[in-house]
Amino acid sequence: MTSVLLILGIGFVLGMRHATDPDHVVAVSTFVSRERSIFRAGWIGALWGIGHTLTILAVGAAIILFGVAIPARLGLALEFSVALMLILLGVLNLTGAMRWISEKLSPAHPRHHGEHAHVHSHGSHLHAHVHSHAPGADHHGEEVEPPHWLAAPFRGLGWFHSIRPLLVGLVHGLAGSAAVALLVLGTIRDAKWAVLYLLIFGVGTIAGMMLLTAAFAVPFTLAGNRFAWLNRGLIAATGVVSLVFGLVVAFQIGVGDGLFSAHPNWNPR
Repeated sequence: MTSVLLILGIGFVLGMRHATDPDHVVAVSTFVSRERSIFRAGWIGALWGIGHTLTILAVGAAIILFGVAIPARLGLALEFSVALMLILLGVLNLTGAMRWISEKLSPAHPRHHGEHAHVHSHGSHLHAHVHSHAPGADHHGEEVEPPHWLAAPFRGLGWFHSIRPLLVGLVHGLAGSAAVALLVLGTIRDAKWAVLYLLIFGVGTIAGMMLLTAAFAVPFTLAGNRFAWLNRGLIAATGVVSLVFGLVVAFQIGVGDGLFSAHPNWNPR
């Protein structure tokens, strides 16, 4: 019993460490770079961790309890989906940042970018109000929304900004569940303890990602809106990193591991 409890405790610590895997950090950085609130950033991390834990627990339990085997091509395809997701997240961040930069570099004039003035007369006083209708424009300096053609397919889900990290966590969990489950099978022979290990591992991942995303948000919170140019630069930087990292991973899986060849070679990791 003592050995099992020790292993479960190690599972929590390993779950926290698992949150810091490069592909996980790159993915959540594309969300957190837009946040100005430590609480909201921590919530993003929690949602990612919950999604990750759900699929780790579901797929891992199926492997442990029922001996489900994942074919090599399917395993590589799940990992390839993570690469595609990183590419998409990078594009979303880059397009939003580039639109903001182009607006800032254009000549400043109250009538530019679709702005127009409404003049209302109330007795002897005239009141003028300038309204901006630029695509993605915002009256309070908040984030520029991604272009319609990229965001539209997800809008119907509702709670758009909360669902994104949850879905990203689900995909990451699918891609990594086999490796975690196989590792547990080699350590814990009792199925019920092995499944409990997966749950505690997932809780550790949630905790680790919450701490990580909250820490990421600290400089953005301190800067506030005073250094908008720096914030936008960091958003663009996370977009570039996510895009490049996704392309490298996609090439490695598609060509190096042979996803698109006749003989795929998959080693769960």
